[in-house]
Amino acid sequence: MISPAGVRAALPHRYPMLLVDRVTEIVPGERLTAYKAVTLNEPWYQRLGPVVDDAELAYPPVLLIESWGQAAGLLAQYDHPEPEALRTNVMVVGGISGAVFHRPVLPGELLEHDVRLVRALTDTMIFEGECRSGGEVVFEVERVTMAYRPAGMLREQPVAH
Repeated sequence: MISPAGVRAALPHRYPMLLVDRVTEIVPGERLTAYKAVTLNEPWYQRLGPVVDDAELAYPPVLLIESWGQAAGLLAQYDHPEPEALRTNVMVVGGISGAVFHRPVLPGELLEHDVRLVRALTDTMIFEGECRSGGEVVFEVERVTMAYRPAGMLREQPVAH
């Protein structure tokens, strides 16, 4: 189990992009179950007026992918054999395939992310899994490839004139 404080310590994300609340199960190198509560208090709902319908309240699908991906990142780095590598490297998404959204997610729902590690190479990992709400699958992904890259490679480069 990873507490909310542990999630915050493990992920570099902060408000409003820290999209995992807690982890209830983790089997290092195999699988993880994490939770995200969707609330009306999130910044993506601020632009809405006082009268809205469910379609306008649907949680943005890109944020559902991001939240699930953060859970995968927690599994990737949990019990990492080289803790120093986590300070000098950044995990980036290399690709997503087979992503299916089964229905919109609305505020008030508790999302359960199930992440499974399919394969781990030196600096690259492949995951699969799904996201449930109330026991119903709302999102599934066939394959997500994530890789560690040196943080220096991701810094803004000077523009040549």
